[in-house]
Amino acid sequence: MSGIVYDKIALIGIGLIGSSLARVIRQKGLAREISIATRSAETLETARKLGLGDSYSTSSAAAVTDADLVIVSVPVGASGAVAKEIAGSLKPGATLTDVGSTKASVIAQMEPHVPEGVHFIPGHPLAGTEHSGPEAGFPELFENKWCIFTPLPGTDEAALAKLTEFWEACGSQVDIMDKAHHDKVLAIVSHLPHIIAYNIVGTADDLETVTESEVIKYSASGFRDFTRLAASDPTMWRDVCLHNKDAILEMLSRFSEDLASLQRAIRWGDGDKLFDLFTHTRHVRRSIIEAGQDTAAPDFGRVPKKD
Repeated sequence: MSGIVYDKIALIGIGLIGSSLARVIRQKGLAREISIATRSAETLETARKLGLGDSYSTSSAAAVTDADLVIVSVPVGASGAVAKEIAGSLKPGATLTDVGSTKASVIAQMEPHVPEGVHFIPGHPLAGTEHSGPEAGFPELFENKWCIFTPLPGTDEAALAKLTEFWEACGSQVDIMDKAHHDKVLAIVSHLPHIIAYNIVGTADDLETVTESEVIKYSASGFRDFTRLAASDPTMWRDVCLHNKDAILEMLSRFSEDLASLQRAIRWGDGDKLFDLFTHTRHVRRSIIEAGQDTAAPDFGRVPKKD
């Protein structure tokens, strides 16, 4: 038990992130009350059956009443609509944050609706899986992950410190970035890999000389792992592409240039160039492991099911 950080926490959106937050808040006793809102009555009923909150509503405005912390966990394209809906119901002195992976767009959508006296601190936990929905959440999702804040000028230091305490209690490390820098960093470490994965899986699906059954039957770990990324929530990734367009296009352009260079090296049999590239990228992988962001355990196939 970590102890209460906020008296009442309202979770707007109860997918993977929202439901994982509900579970870790409950597990570590971070709030006296958890209020949950989602537009879908069916999803809300699933959250109720899972016991994720103390109160449930399809009205975001009703859910945030008297909440000390409001966490918006919706696709980034819906951020502005949510902020507009809850604006009149936010408690003075409350903290409003989000979990979206495109900060400049989210800030532009939400900030105009934030009332005076409410502390708006945009946030982004770098945690997730390819699964979605309230059943997909688990309390350990944020352990040893980063949560990045992109605070606005004049942000209340006490509110920022308390939100930092909350995310650290959830298991995360907290960092602070400028919104534009955040969007560029995420474009290369998250958005571009997902876009490439969607494209590669689509290319395999379009091949006329290789059947779909062969693609599935002979999936080695490389293609298999691309399909894991490509199985992520389509609504979320549609919105990411639309709301971080400039940074993603810049990274796609750089990737295209590097891909053309790799293509030339293969065409001309430039083994030294290929070896140098693969050696450097292997070093990047090792650095990620050393930073504690993954394990070095081999994974060339899933653990076989036991009888």
